[in-house]
Amino acid sequence: MNTVSPFAENLASDSAPNVVITAPQAGDALEIGAGFVAQSFRERNFAGAMDPLVMVDHYRMTEPTFGPHPHAGLSAVSVLFEDSDGAFHNRDSLGNDFDLLPGELYWLKAGSGAGHDESPRTGARIHGLQVFVNLPVRMKRDAPESRHVRVRDIPVLETDGHRVRVVLGNSNGISGRGSPALPMTILDGRIGPGFAFTHDLQAGENAWIYAIEGEIELAVAGRAARLQAGESLAVKAASDSGAHAIELTNTAGTAAHFALFAATPVEEVFVQKGPFVMSNEAEIARVEADYAAGKLGRLE
Repeated sequence: MNTVSPFAENLASDSAPNVVITAPQAGDALEIGAGFVAQSFRERNFAGAMDPLVMVDHYRMTEPTFGPHPHAGLSAVSVLFEDSDGAFHNRDSLGNDFDLLPGELYWLKAGSGAGHDESPRTGARIHGLQVFVNLPVRMKRDAPESRHVRVRDIPVLETDGHRVRVVLGNSNGISGRGSPALPMTILDGRIGPGFAFTHDLQAGENAWIYAIEGEIELAVAGRAARLQAGESLAVKAASDSGAHAIELTNTAGTAAHFALFAATPVEEVFVQKGPFVMSNEAEIARVEADYAAGKLGRLE
């Protein structure tokens, strides 16, 4: 169950009035079988500022790992980095059956329930982010929807100092595709040594920033924090403030790779149990019973 950590009070008193910045978190090592390794991040470690993200796994996958499985009450999002090698086979109970290619995104808004399966094709080496996004109560019983964003549909912000893909949402006046659920911006960027990139966080939004490679200094609202490779932090902007520029600077001598997620938080209590995110334990029990009865959709 999500809770508000005492750490949140310390952040609020130690930050600019309209902005909260959490301490950097390294995530937990996660290994499943012989073909899946990850750094795993959970919302409970970010004092509410990761909302609406429930969890993010930064993973490398070389073999089928999870098999067909259900989802309900959330959106399951796969972001593949461009250095993935080979295809990622995606199937679900909505009738989708296709390959995700390096650099692409797949968003499954599971809503009331959907079956899902994804695995590397033989010989593929997949590098990406596996993300669970909470759905508000009003959407948890929605019919499932999905969106596949292909590389050709992802705009790129590029200068001599940075190359940032607007995988979803908006940044610096450039708009990518939208999600089938809550609006969200997802950026996948690289910054050269000594250069910077800036994204405006809108009033009332949360941002989660992750240093995939290299070293990044983050500055927002007169405060700064440093992220080493494998570390992340969250930023929370008050709803009664204006936009806040988040400046990411590569302070090291090698290229830096980052991911940034930004969205308005759901701000509702939830319970996560494996692939389900519901409002309470009774709803978890109900959706588990629905799955056992074959009501969450089947893969053909």
